Amino acid sequence: MADHLQVSTATETQEQAVELARSVVMSRLVAGAQIIGPVVSAFWHKGEFGTGEEWQLLLKTSAERYGHVESHLLKHHPWTNPEVSAVPIVAGSEAYLRWVATTTAPDSTG
Repeated sequence: MADHLQVSTATETQEQAVELARSVVMSRLVAGAQIIGPVVSAFWHKGEFGTGEEWQLLLKTSAERYGHVESHLLKHHPWTNPEVSAVPIVAGSEAYLRWVATTTAPDSTG
C-alpha cells in the first residue's frame, strides 16, 4: 500500500463541505482539504437514477490514518451512506509528502 492517500467524499452543500473539511483537518486526521464545486453527479439511489449538484472534498492523509479518517467522515457526514474512497498518491514532491506525514502523525502539534 502507498504511504499517502487522497480520500474523497462529497456533500450536498458548500457549507456542509466546509464544515466536514474543517472538522477532519482540525482533528489532524488529514493534512489538508480541497473543496471543489459545485459538480454535477449522476448516480443510482434506492433503485432510481438521479442527478444532482454536489461539493467534492479531496483530503490528503497518510495510509496509517485512513481508518481514523473513514470513521470520522462516516460519523460526521450529513448523509447516511456517503462515498468515502481513497486512492494512493504514488508520487509527489518530497517536501509535500513529508508535510502530509508530519501533519497527520498521531502525536503531531504542527
